[in-house]
Amino acid sequence: MRHILVTGANKGIGFAIAKAILTEHDDTQLLLGSRDAARGAAAMETLAADDAALAERVRAVELDVASDASVSAALSTVREALGGAKLHAIVNNAGAGFGPDGARQALEVNTRGVQRVCEAFIPLLEPDGGRIVIVSSAAGPNFVADCSEERQRFFLDASTEWEDLSALMDEFLADPAAAAERGLGSNPYGLSKALVNTYTLQLARRHPKLLVNACTPGFIETDMTRGVATSRGATPAQLGMKTPDDGARAPLHLLLGKLHGSGHYYGSDAKRSPLHRYRAPGSPEYSE
Repeated sequence: MRHILVTGANKGIGFAIAKAILTEHDDTQLLLGSRDAARGAAAMETLAADDAALAERVRAVELDVASDASVSAALSTVREALGGAKLHAIVNNAGAGFGPDGARQALEVNTRGVQRVCEAFIPLLEPDGGRIVIVSSAAGPNFVADCSEERQRFFLDASTEWEDLSALMDEFLADPAAAAERGLGSNPYGLSKALVNTYTLQLARRHPKLLVNACTPGFIETDMTRGVATSRGATPAQLGMKTPDDGARAPLHLLLGKLHGSGHYYGSDAKRSPLHRYRAPGSPEYSE
């Protein structure tokens, strides 16, 4: 049985990933991470309503990636659930847009949250061949493309350490305008995803026996993106948004598909893509 932890799995892309894991792979056991316990329980009820047998292979885990205490408590829950077994994979799906707390919230959830979960749960992963999937965004490469050449080199440098990424976040939060003048760019959401892509490189370097990769799910209709359509007076479909099931395609490939190497970033078509510029789905796969 392959045990898989998915964060932010109670709705949207995370729920689509969770459902596909259970329905398409009967040798899997799902740990359904949710920031809110009630929402996690509701997601389990939805899965059971579709197929009662699925409920036997899923356990809800209260997990707020922005909280050290919550991650620590979730680690104990997962360790108990595993009963000595190992995790096959960690899917870092939980994310935040540009909410009430602005840049700080985006960075705390999208970047620090991924690091917080990975560092806590890596000891529970299968040491040889365990997988880490990071659901990122095309906003990351787009952000890097708008940076100065010096900043671009930083984001592509696998030899950096987490402390370097943390320092860059502090620099941005201290004075976003000044950081932009120094070639960093001004979009906090894009920055959060560019940083988590670089963190993917770092993890792959530090854990060569694991398969660590990131991807963009594409432009997907979720609670996070639906407001974009509303603000533009259009429907999600009119803006080209796809369904959460479509958004699960690339993460599922990184989770259970045949991979060649580690430390890569994939497009929504599950093809390798560059970290420093956008590659449209269906265009030639990146190979450098």
